[in-house]
Amino acid sequence: MNKAELIDAMASQAGLSKADAKRALDAFIDTTSGALKGGNRVALVGFGSFSVSKRSARKGRNPRTGKEINIAAKNVVKFKAGAELSGNVN
Repeated sequence: MNKAELIDAMASQAGLSKADAKRALDAFIDTTSGALKGGNRVALVGFGSFSVSKRSARKGRNPRTGKEINIAAKNVVKFKAGAELSGNVN
């Protein structure tokens, strides 16, 4: 499901116009991104939680040449599914 399909599904389930559903989805994405950027965790009970984890610098290999390269440290977003979401999927 892509973003446009998600907006259509949200609009039909919530009885919103597509424009309102798009604004709601964009607001959710912006708010969640801002919270994660600030180092906070976003938890949606029953659905799951988003958090930021630090990945340390490491050495890797260029698959084409086999030459060793340095991979910089960075922050990565993690998602852990909640019990209700996991139950619905299985």
